[in-house]
Amino acid sequence: MKKLFVLVSVLLLVASFALTANAETPKTYIVGIIQMADNGAFTDMREGYIARMRELGYGEDVMTFDYQNAQGDMTNLASICQAMIAENVDYVVTIATPPSQAFLNMDSGIPQFFISVSNPVGAGLITEMAHPDKGCTGTSNAIPVEEMFKLSEKLTPGCKTYGLIYCTSEINSVTTINNAKAYMDANGLSYVEAVVTNSGEVQQAAQSLVGRVDAMFIPNDSVVQTALTAVAEVAKDAKIPVYGSSAVMVASGAFATISISDTQIGQMTADMSGQFLSGTPIAQIPAVVVSDFVMVINKTTADAIGVTLTDEVLAEAKIIE
Repeated sequence: MKKLFVLVSVLLLVASFALTANAETPKTYIVGIIQMADNGAFTDMREGYIARMRELGYGEDVMTFDYQNAQGDMTNLASICQAMIAENVDYVVTIATPPSQAFLNMDSGIPQFFISVSNPVGAGLITEMAHPDKGCTGTSNAIPVEEMFKLSEKLTPGCKTYGLIYCTSEINSVTTINNAKAYMDANGLSYVEAVVTNSGEVQQAAQSLVGRVDAMFIPNDSVVQTALTAVAEVAKDAKIPVYGSSAVMVASGAFATISISDTQIGQMTADMSGQFLSGTPIAQIPAVVVSDFVMVINKTTADAIGVTLTDEVLAEAKIIE
């Protein structure tokens, strides 16, 4: 009887140690982050996402981020997606449209959260924003085209012809450009298109518009954004205002924009990931369009192209020197 008592006590003690060990060992996660190219907007989105996850309690001891950048190369992007699948990450975060499409098309079954996709439905990531049906949800930064042209009329009145620089292989760019053209057609404005296939063609595209347009409009296009400084320099020399689609474009030399906060959209996607990790299925986490916009103006560019900013505008806008 004494031996049986000792054996039971030992077994209970072992079980207690096991339960304690399990209770003290939190689940750990490996999260893949896929970015198409280097630019400040994508960096702010990524850092906003990571910082928010840390705030939600997923510190370095719990969550490791495997960040990969395709450097603008589609072949690299495909290899990165395949590597993430082979690594069997717990979920992936894809920044902008090309990486989001590339990973989803791998049909891996790995949960996916996208950041800053202008047209998630058109990109094939989701059938309905309110009802994610492909194991994928996230945030959309649909560009407020009408507000962009109202901004142009406010800051540089009299612009009648706009130059449109974009890459046709990016569905987000095409969607924004089509919306812009529809607006201009309906409001008596003209446009000249300068289509590019890679960042090396962007400067020449901008130069081709000089003397033909009153202003330029750049959609949220990762190819063009990578070479935005070249566009800005061409436009400054020609005294042409460039309206971009992000604060980072303005920081890179574009004149002005109506923009979301890139850090904030990353944070919002992190909150969605937090819901998932707390047990909410992706199908119950609707994709959302971020609509908290702010006017951003580059004062140095304004001076260079001869635009005088009123006190009202200076008080309203976020000013970049």
